[in-house]
Amino acid sequence: MKTILTGDRPTGPLHIGHYFGSLKERVALQEQYRTFILIADAQALTDNFENPQKVHDNIIEVTLDYLAAGIDPEKATIVIQSKMPAIADLTIFFMNLVTVARVGRNPTVKEEIKQKGFGESLPFGFYAYPVSQAADILAFNADLVPVGEDQVPMIEMTREIARDFNRIYGPVFVEPEAKVGGRIKGLDGNSKMSKSLNNAIDIKDSAEETAKKIMSAYTDPTRARKDDPGHPDGCMVYAYHQIFTPGHAAIKEECLKGGRGCVVCKKELIANMNGYFAPIRQKRIELGNDLGYVKDVLRKGIIKGQEVSGEILDRAKIAMKIDYRDILG
Repeated sequence: MKTILTGDRPTGPLHIGHYFGSLKERVALQEQYRTFILIADAQALTDNFENPQKVHDNIIEVTLDYLAAGIDPEKATIVIQSKMPAIADLTIFFMNLVTVARVGRNPTVKEEIKQKGFGESLPFGFYAYPVSQAADILAFNADLVPVGEDQVPMIEMTREIARDFNRIYGPVFVEPEAKVGGRIKGLDGNSKMSKSLNNAIDIKDSAEETAKKIMSAYTDPTRARKDDPGHPDGCMVYAYHQIFTPGHAAIKEECLKGGRGCVVCKKELIANMNGYFAPIRQKRIELGNDLGYVKDVLRKGIIKGQEVSGEILDRAKIAMKIDYRDILG
């Protein structure tokens, strides 16, 4: 059985962009692959180092989202990044295989630095996180990594690191393949739904919270009256209808002819979206009332994750001739 490694930063609960971009597919893939899902707390600290409580508190939030969405702990292993010593060791080793210039050319790194507005205050940990991300993946020798399109350059760097390590020291690491998922635009029309951009609908949002957010969603600024012809291809409400509403093509036709008002359109979307997520949200509430079970899932995941990644680290150290068994016995 081949291995998948995927994960999320615990900087807040997961949103519907995570769900349709990756999480829904992870639930399906856990039936076919040995699956590891990484809660990337160490990576989250690269730009939240002054607010560790935020990262701490969202470990449980993200785990609840995973389990409520259908991740099965009997089929998929949820691991906390900072509890995997092998990842830290491999990060240090891999830093020798990557130049500063190579990291700087990574388009994802450049875009995220620009988005966060670090300027001269860019933490080195954030700049170097592609190397840590490579260690995340290679610590489990993942064959496949489900990612958004913006993360493909990260997987290519991981492949380069694996290739260089194998060339210099010997064959230890798999060169992983990226499995590109879809992307859900934000409520404001931004190309990416994001917690940091405050344009997201969280999986756990109540029906009322969901309604409030959708009613504020970006629609069509050129439409002055409800019977004016609309432009659904640029409207976020119609973009979400394409996900949640069967027969959405009829909505598009009505909108183009001016036969559908934005308020009616939003209310229909609210009903459909809330109906879709109602079972997941109910399960999340039930899991939240049984945190002993949730914590046990994390404890078991840490044990298994340490075992698997520890074995791969041992192989890497032997290849690098730094296990010192000939000296220490």
